[in-house]
Amino acid sequence: MIGDLHAETVHIQGAGGDEIEAYLAQPLDGGPRGGVIVIHHMPGYDEGTLEITRRFAAHGYLAICPNLYSREAPGADPDDAAAVARANGGVPDERLLGDVAGAAAHLRSLPASNGKVGTIGYCSGGRQSFLAAVSLDLDAAVDCYGAFVTGTPPEGFPLQVAPLEDRVGDLRCPLLGLFGAEDKYPSPEHVAELERLLKEAGKTYEFHTYEDAGHGFFATDRPSHRPQAAKEGWQEIWSFYGRYLAG
Repeated sequence: MIGDLHAETVHIQGAGGDEIEAYLAQPLDGGPRGGVIVIHHMPGYDEGTLEITRRFAAHGYLAICPNLYSREAPGADPDDAAAVARANGGVPDERLLGDVAGAAAHLRSLPASNGKVGTIGYCSGGRQSFLAAVSLDLDAAVDCYGAFVTGTPPEGFPLQVAPLEDRVGDLRCPLLGLFGAEDKYPSPEHVAELERLLKEAGKTYEFHTYEDAGHGFFATDRPSHRPQAAKEGWQEIWSFYGRYLAG
């Protein structure tokens, strides 16, 4: 059910006590509500990501997207900020965790919060959503085609990231994974390896892989967009968060 919402730019406390920019969207019909932290993709804190944040609020969730590039390029155009972040090797994992923890604390402090918070991330944000789920106290996590949870970055890859296979046993909440069958990072083989590790560790998860879809199939402003895969993926997200965050 889609309802009215209010969205605004706020500032929250991130890693190291830094003040960082974030985009907060809330339903206008009161609480209690579950919260969603939207972790943006490598291209940054762009209009597509802010639209996704508003979409969660329209569907009844408190939603916040921290600008992970606030320090590198405050106030810069998203493309320029992303270029600076790439040149620096991306967002360090420990800093990412501090920023996500700050976003979770902000959501839980809101009067309409029911205390439950989940993450969702796309592209590099998918890996970061998984990282948050094995490191922080969350109630649900969604990984949308996050590369290098398993698998090794190719030579020359701009982000300095390491795979997270050794952290699978630390998963603290249910995980939803949404992937494209034609993706290379993560490839179907990478997804299968992650699923094997999750099964062996006895974790709660569900994975969905879409045919005729590659990396970025949710992105409505990019050639990679696959409307049918995105529609089905959103249905899985609403069902998943309905079980673990709503109420």
